[in-house]
Amino acid sequence: MILSISGVVLLGVIVFLFFRKDGLKVSHGIVSALFGFYLASTAIAPSITAGGASLAGLLGGIRI
Repeated sequence: MILSISGVVLLGVIVFLFFRKDGLKVSHGIVSALFGFYLASTAIAPSITAGGASLAGLLGGIRI
């Protein structure tokens, strides 16, 4: 499914407002999950995946 960037930005703003104003409720969690699925179908998804893998590798390499 292809969603325009403006739709992804709109859902991102909604999720941000939910976290700031009311905390995360069940309905807000559903919107957050939908935001994740729509974001995964955009052109930025490979960059997010690479960034997450890099962060996981960085955290995995920390020795206490």
